[in-house]
Amino acid sequence: MTDKSVSIRPARREDVPVIVAMLADDHLGRARERVEDPLPAPYYAAFERVERDPNLTLVVAESEGRVVGCLQLAVLSGISSQGGVRGLLEDVRVATDCRSRGIGEQLVQWAIAEAKARGCNLVELLTHASRIDAQRFYKRLGFTGSHVGMTVRF
Repeated sequence: MTDKSVSIRPARREDVPVIVAMLADDHLGRARERVEDPLPAPYYAAFERVERDPNLTLVVAESEGRVVGCLQLAVLSGISSQGGVRGLLEDVRVATDCRSRGIGEQLVQWAIAEAKARGCNLVELLTHASRIDAQRFYKRLGFTGSHVGMTVRF
């Protein structure tokens, strides 16, 4: 079922607390995010950097005046693939109580269309190995497993 009342729009500064709460709403996010009131200043500084960068787009899904999802699209230029441009999806989240309404699919389809419009020749994403439901979701949308992700944290 697709929720027709959802609109996708650029994120605004006042959306940051809701976005951070969605990012923290699982076992991985709880370990790395700080959901406090007031929200720590580094989140707002990061939002401002994203907002200024023409290669980054942070959007939210809104339903009935409530932010119910988010996604960030990074447009990356490179030498590989004959100098191709690729889109990287990050921080795709839907509020727990709003899942299974097609909101995540609408966000991802928006990002794919935006990436195509911006000249990307592919869209890719990373999802944690423990997020089995997310992997199933992305496969349903046409994504295929292709790489092994690795991380070094500082």
